[in-house]
Amino acid sequence: MSGAAGRQRSLARSMPLALFIISLLMAGRVASAAENPRVLIRTEVGEIVVEVQASRAPLTAANFLRYVDAGAYDRTTFFRTVTIDNQPANNIKIEVIQGGEVDAAKEFPPVVHETTRRTGLRHADGAVSMARDKPGSATSSFFICINDQPELDYGGRRNPDGQGFAAFGRVVAGMDVVRKVQKLPAKGQQLVPPVKILSISRIER
Repeated sequence: MSGAAGRQRSLARSMPLALFIISLLMAGRVASAAENPRVLIRTEVGEIVVEVQASRAPLTAANFLRYVDAGAYDRTTFFRTVTIDNQPANNIKIEVIQGGEVDAAKEFPPVVHETTRRTGLRHADGAVSMARDKPGSATSSFFICINDQPELDYGGRRNPDGQGFAAFGRVVAGMDVVRKVQKLPAKGQQLVPPVKILSISRIER
């Protein structure tokens, strides 16, 4: 009896700690979801879900999300497809689709360039990143990688300045749609016609 009673007292003492640990784990999952929100990209050819990695690329993620929250991406397009076969002027080949170019009147100021060396993110298959000219010039337009594209990372050779592009998210559902867009008819790298983005909005998890 004394052994059983002791085990019961021990279990009773351990319960609050167990509940505390469970609550911490649950809070951690909630915090992670809040730090890395997901958005739904609705296009005329299907849907794409992107996890925005704000915990690792806070500046670039905040820039993208302010366009999302303002509804600025609604009724924009995916207008560019880059395939192995349509970039004869570039020795360093990449594969991406690009979209989200908004009217100049809806643009926010350019975002500070957040390199992959700083964030630790990579331009892997499904990575979402900001389009730019010189560093610090990115506004609204973004691209999605098809297959791994290390030449777009910091130190990569696609951009002569070596600073790479600012990855800030990853596709978690809908890569089949991304690949479908890449294969649609194009004149050079311009999709003809462009693919309509119906909306981009945050989604609950």
